[in-house]
Parts: sequence; structure tokens; C-alpha cells
Amino acid sequence: MEKVTLHDKQFEPYISARELDTAIDAVAVRVAGQYADKLPLFLGVLNGSFFFASELLKRLPIACEISFVKVASYRGTVSSGTVSQLIGLNERIAGRHVVVLEDIVDTGNTITHMVESLQDHQPASVAIASLLLKPEVYKKSLPIDFVAMEIPNIFVVGSGLDHDGLGRNLPGIYRLVER
Repeated sequence: MEKVTLHDKQFEPYISARELDTAIDAVAVRVAGQYADKLPLFLGVLNGSFFFASELLKRLPIACEISFVKVASYRGTVSSGTVSQLIGLNERIAGRHVVVLEDIVDTGNTITHMVESLQDHQPASVAIASLLLKPEVYKKSLPIDFVAMEIPNIFVVGSGLDHDGLGRNLPGIYRLVER
């Protein structure tokens, strides 16, 4: 892993792909244990969660379904503070066990908006699984049920996370180099 430049920002290696694999393996064991007999619907939040969704579902030895929604709350390297739903939910989730898949939870604005929207559809349960969590800035009361890794309040890219569209394809996680 070497430093990379995305737009006008430089990023350095932070978490290796191997470390992510190990963390996702552990999440998969927990999720499979909790939903073994429930036929959960995994709901990936695009664009960032596609990597985590793919990696997690490949590891699950249980029957399940997956769908995606698209929301946005970032501009550049900071949260915009507002959440706009771009592509909505097409599946019926009434009575279903739904697991929302996120790439990263920081302020919690996106995930709170998602769960509130899902509750309107009367699911049996809603859980949240995230590749990364920033506990320093997450101050919401909504529990994050499955977390692969916790990180400090830094800006990261790779494994689905981006900087203005670039960097999602990087293996592992890279952090912003502060100048």
C-alpha cells in the first residue's frame, strides 16, 4: 500500500485489506448467528456500502436477500448535515427482518434518516451493520448492532469509501494526510 492522490488530497495507508477481511469475517459470524432462521433482507446504502455488502454476504451461510437504496450527506471531506434520499426502497419490508448495511457511520444523520424511513414500513426488526464507525462523533441513541472496525474522527477512503467519487476501488482503507 502506497500513498495516493485523489483530486487535490493525499491519502496514506491506514487499514490493510487483510485486516478488513478479518473484521468482516467476525461480523459475518455474528450476523449469521442472529439471523440463521429469519430470512433477513439486507439493505445496502449506496454508493459506499457496495464493497461491505458484497464481502459480508459472500461470508453468510444463511438464506437472505439484498437490495439497495441511495442517500447522500457528504460534500468533499465533510458531512453536509442534510440527508437526501435519491433512490427509494422498492421491496415490501412489513414483517421482515431488515439489516441496513453502511460503509461508515460518523454523525449518524444518514443512518437515523434511514431507520426512521424504514420504521414507516413496519418491519419486524431493523439492525445496522457498518464497515466502520467513528465513536468520537456518533452521538445518536440508535444502536449500531454490528461494527467491523472503529476508527477515530479522520477522513478515509477505499473499500467503497470515496473522496468526491474517487478512491472507492482502493483495497484497504487510506486516511487523509493532513498538511
